[in-house]
Amino acid sequence: MNHPRHPRESGDPASFSSALEGRSGTPAFAGVTQGGSATLDRSAVRRDYRRDEEQVVAERLAQARLGPAARAEAEAIARSLVSHVRGQKPAGLDAFLHAYDLGSEEGVALMCLAEALLRIPDARTADELIHDKLSGPDWSDKVGESHSPFVNAATFSLLLTGKVLDAGHSERHSLTAALGRAVGRLGEPVIRTAVGQAMKILGGQFVFGRTIDEALARAAPERRRGLSHSFDMLGEAARTMADAERYAEAYRGAIARIALEAGEGVVRSPGISVKLSALHPRYEALHAAEARAHILPILRELAGQAAAADVHLTIDAEESDRLELQMDLLEALVADDSLFAGGWTGLGIALQAYAKRALPVTKWVIDLARAHRRRLMVRLVKGAYWDSEIKVAQVGGYDDYPVFTRKVATDVSYLACAKLLLEADDVVYPAFATHNATTIGTIKALAKGPFEFQRLHGMGEPLYEGLAKLERELGQPQTPVRIYAPVGSHKELLAYLVRRLLENGANSSFVNRIADAEVSLDELIQDPVAQLEALRPRRNPAIPPPGEMFGSDRRNSSGCDLTDPLVREPLLARLGALEGKSWTAGQGSGPRQLIRSPFDRALVVGEAVEATPDDIEAMLARASVAQEAWDELGGDKRAELLDRTADLFEAHREDFYSLCIREAGKTLPDAILEVREAVDFLRYYAAEGRRLAQPVRLPGPTGELNELTHHGRGVWTCISPWNFPLAIFTGPVAAALAAGNSAIAKPAEQTPLIGALAVALMHEAGIPAEVVQLAVGDGKVGAALVAHRLTAGVAFTGSTAVAKAINRTLAERGGPIVPLIAETGGQNAMIVDSSALPEQVTRDVVASAFQSAGQRCSALRVLFVQDEVADTMLTMIRGAMEALTLGDPRRPETDVGPVIDEDAKRALDAHVAGLRAQNRILAELPLPPNNGSFVAPVIAELPSLDALKDEHFGPVLHVIRWKSGELDKVIDQVNATGFGLTLGLQSRIDTVAEHVARRARVGNLYINRNQIGAVVESQPFGGEGLSGTGPKAGGPHYVPRFATERVVCIDTTAAGGNATLMASIDG
Repeated sequence: MNHPRHPRESGDPASFSSALEGRSGTPAFAGVTQGGSATLDRSAVRRDYRRDEEQVVAERLAQARLGPAARAEAEAIARSLVSHVRGQKPAGLDAFLHAYDLGSEEGVALMCLAEALLRIPDARTADELIHDKLSGPDWSDKVGESHSPFVNAATFSLLLTGKVLDAGHSERHSLTAALGRAVGRLGEPVIRTAVGQAMKILGGQFVFGRTIDEALARAAPERRRGLSHSFDMLGEAARTMADAERYAEAYRGAIARIALEAGEGVVRSPGISVKLSALHPRYEALHAAEARAHILPILRELAGQAAAADVHLTIDAEESDRLELQMDLLEALVADDSLFAGGWTGLGIALQAYAKRALPVTKWVIDLARAHRRRLMVRLVKGAYWDSEIKVAQVGGYDDYPVFTRKVATDVSYLACAKLLLEADDVVYPAFATHNATTIGTIKALAKGPFEFQRLHGMGEPLYEGLAKLERELGQPQTPVRIYAPVGSHKELLAYLVRRLLENGANSSFVNRIADAEVSLDELIQDPVAQLEALRPRRNPAIPPPGEMFGSDRRNSSGCDLTDPLVREPLLARLGALEGKSWTAGQGSGPRQLIRSPFDRALVVGEAVEATPDDIEAMLARASVAQEAWDELGGDKRAELLDRTADLFEAHREDFYSLCIREAGKTLPDAILEVREAVDFLRYYAAEGRRLAQPVRLPGPTGELNELTHHGRGVWTCISPWNFPLAIFTGPVAAALAAGNSAIAKPAEQTPLIGALAVALMHEAGIPAEVVQLAVGDGKVGAALVAHRLTAGVAFTGSTAVAKAINRTLAERGGPIVPLIAETGGQNAMIVDSSALPEQVTRDVVASAFQSAGQRCSALRVLFVQDEVADTMLTMIRGAMEALTLGDPRRPETDVGPVIDEDAKRALDAHVAGLRAQNRILAELPLPPNNGSFVAPVIAELPSLDALKDEHFGPVLHVIRWKSGELDKVIDQVNATGFGLTLGLQSRIDTVAEHVARRARVGNLYINRNQIGAVVESQPFGGEGLSGTGPKAGGPHYVPRFATERVVCIDTTAAGGNATLMASIDG
């Protein structure tokens, strides 16, 4: 069908040639020729990445402000649109969002069920999930509440299920009760059928088509009404190269099929949106070179297909830490003359207005188009990853958020970006994706050249019908509207569905508020600029900056954002300069030992001087004498010095990064986490020391004062391991000091240099040299410290066998009975059932098993995966493991570095050889040429946990299959090991999680996440049984264990009567 063109809709490149030729402005990047390979300046983009929100908002307010005439026109249009929408019955996804708000039980249940049931192969697990999600919500209340047959049909099917599970509410009206009784007689297969039907109804609303053919057929009637489409092939980031190849082939096939429907130019023809994370499993900043090299040829091929068909190809927006890589690839495409030889104007990019740097990115895209004399399509959206961006910044300890913390600030940013795009009509065809009437009104009031609106499939239809009606009444040409339409099977729906519900179901969203009759029309169409200007502060006080997430008691440790080139590149240069620095640990006349790098034994990092028996005697004597004054100093003063130490650790963090890499073989990301954990220990234990220093008034009879106080015990010996040579070295020492003790810190013999720097900084902070001292050496030094009469307590992290030996020594020695705090090993397992999301399982298993080369106390050793999904899960896990980079930890792209020394390597190699001899190996990475102690990551399958006798401390993952209905047998096997450190569970069934939590004897249970990286205070860490004594490190009971308690009781009447009691006689 032919459509008459209007200048506002034209997709013909010739329409814009005169504007291009006549534009006299000079691009920001000087010296770029068409098709050149130079890079446009990104300094403004990088400046605003995490810039102070108040500063950015002040600029955006000035940039977004409208003149009085434009403001009045925008308001009039918005008023008309809202009135039209409120006069219509909501349908489709709009109706769903109105009936099931995001915070309701029903909304959450549907969100889980819509995707999970289509993945679960076994009926038993499906039934458990159905019961779990549908036994609580009151589905019958939703029947008939909506005017939409879609909502009522979905609810009706769910009601059939819900009545079987909730038969106790017989007082409900007779129809639903009768239905419940009828379904109850039919049994659980009917339950699954009913729920499945509901999910199909929901899926049909969320997904435009299961295949591109189906989607194009469904699009035909809408195209006849003048609408166009951008198809989004469902499926999130690739986890494996096989995933990436499958997604690439899906894009190729989709574009080829779309080409058959093309012929009307990029504006009228359907097009496609491409997620770059689907094209490579390591589409991330630290693997940028690898990802670029793989993605660019594929992307160039897809763009060539789209150019030949004259349809649009838009690079979709993703998380902020991937933006620079996205810009790299866009820039490479724009510079490729061959793609644009035929005058193609369909290459596009999606920009997210919630980002603080959205406006400079918009300007960069415009400058890029001008530099290469191209015309680009730019889709402006509000943003789809807001909640995860907030959490990532908090967890990472970054300076600030990359996104605005108020919804209205995003609206203002959107308008500022929109103005910029509309002014660049010589090189940009803008597409404004919005369901907000105020935004639509503003765009209409500002626009002079061609543009289009975009809406999500199933949403915003009444809004845009209202716009079309208004344009007809005003005699204006119809603004093009494109539908963003997801294509794929329903099982690929979840991530897309969650983003849409979060975007549009949130209480602050226009979609949510327009359906709320209590929100007045005037409130709905308020000018966001005026709203934001009136707010103080302009950043959201309910969302504190990442550094303040723990409140006033302590600051969060500062992170290091390696995705930011302004941080990463200078840091790598400084770390390179530190490679030549030599360090020393210890002093005196003891034996000296060179400390070599585990990744290259030819590299000497420094020298260690072992403590002699005389040194040990002198240390303990000095520490014992100094302890009394340190205890009397008081908790507040001690805490000040610990806080000052934390500040010095952060000031010297690059020295620590360098040592963690060179001495301990850690990758840079692990080194950063190590320093942060040490800083968190110092600050948290300082806060705990302040709390502990306050006398505790105890209850008792009148005329009596009972008070409990805490004091140091004496000298603590703190023995730390090599796998966390700074964090676990610092934690027990800081706790001992906070409680009023002095401490002798004994680092692992493999990593004394890190401990030496830590102690030096403690001294620099003002902690007396006698109060904290370093004892360098092997196990003989530790044994001498433990056995010494002046040791008043021992904190040990290491093997169970050594912990038992220390316990025996303490029990047998003369003198006072002293406490032992031991954190030892574990045979850590993860249980995966068939309801778990494979992509999430893959991510969490690979991180838990192979990060830090598997050398974490909490690392995953044994994966129990339900047999019904084992093959699929293991294929994906194997593929993700094969995407890891094994090698030199100095290189930022390295994922897995060496194990600590040759002894560790020999033990692991022997274990892997035994597995290989039994034909147990499922997958193994090749070892690169090296001069260090490297062990390749391995996945091996075992028949049962009985086949594994010891903990193997390295990158070896053992897999065991289990059958549906045998969960308790798995838990029994885990409990029978006697270890109880960490356990992971991957299941979307709450009752399963509750059951495992009740039965598993472990210190830390991690559900639907990885099982490493416990955060101080948030996730106190420590095991039970063979895995440790407790209390948990980083928890509220840890520092008190280092103290002794003293109670003073005073009879306040002894001086002659109870004046307090007598004064209250008339009260």
